[in-house]
Amino acid sequence: MSKKMQPTKTLEIYPVENASTIRNEYIGDLKAGFPSPASDFLNESIDLNKYVTTHPTATYYARANGISMEGDFNDGDLLVIDRSLDFTEGKIVVCFIDGEFTVKRIKKDAEGVWLMPSSERFKPILVTAENDLRIWGVVTHVIKKV
Repeated sequence: MSKKMQPTKTLEIYPVENASTIRNEYIGDLKAGFPSPASDFLNESIDLNKYVTTHPTATYYARANGISMEGDFNDGDLLVIDRSLDFTEGKIVVCFIDGEFTVKRIKKDAEGVWLMPSSERFKPILVTAENDLRIWGVVTHVIKKV
């Protein structure tokens, strides 16, 4: 991974390294609980950058920091963010609000725009005219540690 692009205390954002030549062996689709003869696929490879990146020059990685979205991902998971995509209601987005990055779902209703955590331990944030909100990008993939 390359050097940090945007230093903040809440979210570290890194550009995608498109020059990567690492290819991992691809053993095919696996069914949970049912053995598969994976050795038949050992000659294939997969480049994860190509798998998770549709728009390479507009794609960034960030590591999740905190637990407000733990229904969707966990602290330390790697987020893939595409800045070229338009956000729509219900999408998980990276927001820059009042000088800080946060990751939430967008919700619109009669009261306005809400930034919704997926954990019930956190309150939704109503965006008002006093807030400076920019939708920085849309989360397209989450890479989890198990």
